[in-house]
Amino acid sequence: MEYIRVNDLDDPLFAGLHRLMSEIFPPEEVLAFELWREPLRDPGIRVFVAVHAGEVVGATEYRYYPEDDIAMTDFTIIGRPGLGIGPFLAKRREADLQSLAAAAGGTLSGMFAEIYDPYRSGDHEFGGVKPMDPFVRREVLAHLGYRRLDFAYVHPSWQGDGEAVGGLDLCFLPYRETPSLPGPFVAKFLRAYYSVLEPKPAQWTEMVQALERRSGVDLLPL
Repeated sequence: MEYIRVNDLDDPLFAGLHRLMSEIFPPEEVLAFELWREPLRDPGIRVFVAVHAGEVVGATEYRYYPEDDIAMTDFTIIGRPGLGIGPFLAKRREADLQSLAAAAGGTLSGMFAEIYDPYRSGDHEFGGVKPMDPFVRREVLAHLGYRRLDFAYVHPSWQGDGEAVGGLDLCFLPYRETPSLPGPFVAKFLRAYYSVLEPKPAQWTEMVQALERRSGVDLLPL
């Protein structure tokens, strides 16, 4: 299996990636094909695909924020069972992030991720691929060390319609043991991460403003 970066909309691998995203994720989580052109060119956004026998069978997108020594996993897609795609992507992503942190003179302190809560919303089929089942994914990420931030989370729809998307938790994988994160730190990250997505729903703005007033946000078990 190959781990290949995609940074051009015209790369044939991107068509396979976008098709996989559209099969796996609900529409409000998928940016339209043409709108990917600029994000793919952004050197800070890292999009990699797992290629097996010439076919895109998995993918991950993530980014590193050197000023805060943190990362964000945008998504991880496992397109087929039985190929070891999940561990393959996780190990390659980890190695790349550690390399980025070292090159920036930092040490990766943790990674954010949005994780579906199937106990609140059980209507996501994720393309019928069992490794992508939200119950399975949640338990795997819990085993990896991710913890849930203690607040009601929404994010702006990637369809750009100003709607708030719920049914997820914002989680954090700390590389150094800590019981909480400062509220303004979480708010700063969210403002940076969603800076390019407009319009923002009022519910999201109110959530971020509330975080800015909190001294700390507890990290709870998944």
